[in-house]
Amino acid sequence: MSKNLKIILFVFIIFAVLGVILFYLLKNKNKDIIKTYGNIEIRQVDLSFQVSGRIKEVFAEEGDFVQEGQLLALLDDKDYIANYKKALADSLISKAQKREDTLKYQRNHPLCKDGTISKEYCETLFNNKSSSIANYAQKEANLNYQKNQLDYTKLYAPQKGIISARAQEKGAQVQQGQIIYVMNLTEPIWVRTYIKENELGNIKYGQSAKILTDTIDPKTNKKKRYDGYIGYISPVSEFSPKTVQSEDLRADLVYRIRVYITQTDDFIRQGMPVSVIIPLKENKEKNDTISKLN
Repeated sequence: MSKNLKIILFVFIIFAVLGVILFYLLKNKNKDIIKTYGNIEIRQVDLSFQVSGRIKEVFAEEGDFVQEGQLLALLDDKDYIANYKKALADSLISKAQKREDTLKYQRNHPLCKDGTISKEYCETLFNNKSSSIANYAQKEANLNYQKNQLDYTKLYAPQKGIISARAQEKGAQVQQGQIIYVMNLTEPIWVRTYIKENELGNIKYGQSAKILTDTIDPKTNKKKRYDGYIGYISPVSEFSPKTVQSEDLRADLVYRIRVYITQTDDFIRQGMPVSVIIPLKENKEKNDTISKLN
C-alpha cells in the first residue's frame, strides 16, 4: 500500500469517527427536549341580538379591542319602549286592583265568620282577591319580560377580545340570533400540536414549554418566543392531520395536546404556525388555572 493511500485512509477514518461522535452528541442533546409543530388556536364567539329589529347603531370595527361589557351595537327600540310602557301601566292598574280587593276582603272577613253576610258573598270576596293577586303576578311577569326585551336591543361584549368580523351594518333588518360580530377572545390562547405515543411518558399536565413563531420581534430582531405549559393531553390517539409538518409524524398515530400560552400580545393570530419546545427535565412549576381552562 502506497504512502499516499495510507494517508487518505487515515483521514477517512478520522472523519468517520468524528461523524459518529457528532451524531451521538446531537442525538443525546435531542433527548433533552421534545420539538413539535402546531398552530395557534383562539376561541371565537358569534355575537347576536336576542331580539329582532333594525340596527340603529354599530360602534365596533374589525380589529378593535373591546372590553367586557362594552356596548357594541343598538337596535331601534321604539316598539320595545312602547311595549314596556304598556306593561308598566297594566302592572300598576292590576296592583291597585289587587290592593282594593285585598282590603275589601279583609274588612268583610270578620263578618263572614259570624254570619252577618252571606256565605256566597264571602266566597265572591275571596275569589276576587285571589284573582287580583294572580292577575297582578301575571302583569308583573309580563313587565319583567318586556323590560328584558328592551334590554336585549343593546349588544354588549361578553368578554374582552378582538372583533375579527362585522357581519351587519347600520339600517340592516336582523333576526334574533343573526350574527352581528365575530369576536376572538384574548384568553385563553393555546397551541394545538401532536406527539407520538412513545413520548407520552415524558410529558405531564403543567409542564412548561416554549413557543416559537416565525414572526420577528422588532425590538430584538429575533423570532417571537412565548412561555407556556401543557394544559391538555388527549386520551385518544388519532392519525396525524395533514397540517403536521414533522415528517416522522405524518403517517403515525399521535396524541393531541394543548400548550397554553401564559403571556400574549398583538402578534399572536388564529392559525399561526409555531414550533413547540418541551424540556424533558423535571419541571417544578405548577399552574392552578389548568382545571379552569379545560
